Amino acid sequence: MPSLPWTEIDTVLLDMDGTLLDLHFDNHFWLEHLPQRYAELHGISRALADAELLPLFHEHAGQLNWYCTDFWSRELKLSIRDLKREVAHLIALRPDADTFLAAVRAAGKRVVLITNAHRDSLSLKLERIELAPYFDRLISSHDYGFAKEAQQFWFALQQDLGFDAARSLFIDDSLPVLRSARDFGVGHLLAVRQPDSRKGPKDTEEFAAVEDYRDLLP
Repeated sequence: MPSLPWTEIDTVLLDMDGTLLDLHFDNHFWLEHLPQRYAELHGISRALADAELLPLFHEHAGQLNWYCTDFWSRELKLSIRDLKREVAHLIALRPDADTFLAAVRAAGKRVVLITNAHRDSLSLKLERIELAPYFDRLISSHDYGFAKEAQQFWFALQQDLGFDAARSLFIDDSLPVLRSARDFGVGHLLAVRQPDSRKGPKDTEEFAAVEDYRDLLP
């Protein structure tokens, strides 16, 4: 874990799911809870539910629809918002993420949440975990109409925030998103070694990765 050149960083951009929050909630919801409830509501077997859902998930992965609760509610004819509430007790902060956020704020950096999560999902998580006070802005990619994987997202963010990309730090657990940020010119990039606490560490390929937020403290 390299030490960060904090004197060269003005803006800290942070993903939410898998970065500040444990990805276990989202993985459990999409891969276990939703298929199980879909099977129950449609009177089909769990195996058949998986066979119907997984190709749909793959088709939309990395696009704005993948992150949109309204899209999936329409597509699957059930309320994603209500189903997420059924397992909301699994929403959890990653260890020391709040300590890191407080330290970055105290160091006078501009701190901005940028998430692909739909506003519905963002609201639910902010109800459970008090993250909002740490941030200057809370931005959902749905506000701009482009997922973070797309360059259009970064151009929209630049227009909105007026940030200096070269003097910004961005932390995200998604490698395609980090590559998109790098292409845009974001100067300091970190992946996350273990986004889901119930799964092992992941290979973050060309990116250095956060293992312990205390190691990053300015």
